[in-house]
Amino acid sequence: MGEKRRGWVIGGLAFSLVPIFYLHVVSAGELNPVSDVISDYVFVAQGTGWLAATSLSLAAVSALLAVNLRGVGRSAQWLIGVWAAGLTVATIFPTDPTGTPTTVSGYVHRYAGAVMFVALPAAGLLIARKFPDLFGVAITSAVSSAAFLVSHVSFMGFEVRGLTERLLFASLYGLLFAIAALQVRRTT
Repeated sequence: MGEKRRGWVIGGLAFSLVPIFYLHVVSAGELNPVSDVISDYVFVAQGTGWLAATSLSLAAVSALLAVNLRGVGRSAQWLIGVWAAGLTVATIFPTDPTGTPTTVSGYVHRYAGAVMFVALPAAGLLIARKFPDLFGVAITSAVSSAAFLVSHVSFMGFEVRGLTERLLFASLYGLLFAIAALQVRRTT
């Protein structure tokens, strides 16, 4: 990957974190980060725009990363593309408020999320087969993904979806930064 593209990937990943951090700060006391999922930020003031800035910039930079990956196999590139497409679809079709009937948009959002949360960890595991130094972060993202998907089952009334999703996103960002760093090591 060329220097300019590498800069776009790293910068884009960093930029995509800014709006979501902002949403966490301005919604303190309004949303519970343990029980409320990240998609619920669309229900806070100006949350739709800020959340779209995070997810669409993350999707764009992920697509750029996938296109510029070399030596990791087409399957890994394709799975990162599926992750990026899932982010885009989940942005276009927002979730429903908790406790309300699920709409078509809510179903599309939910299934796009399930696909994207499986696709990126799977890509990480495929890449780690060729580059074992990524194994730890790839396994962490896969375990975090499984934990988030399982957290949709309520455990005696204790909701942990928000917490598990935030842990999942932290691991997915770690994976994306690690893949981008792998590209840096491979081209220098």
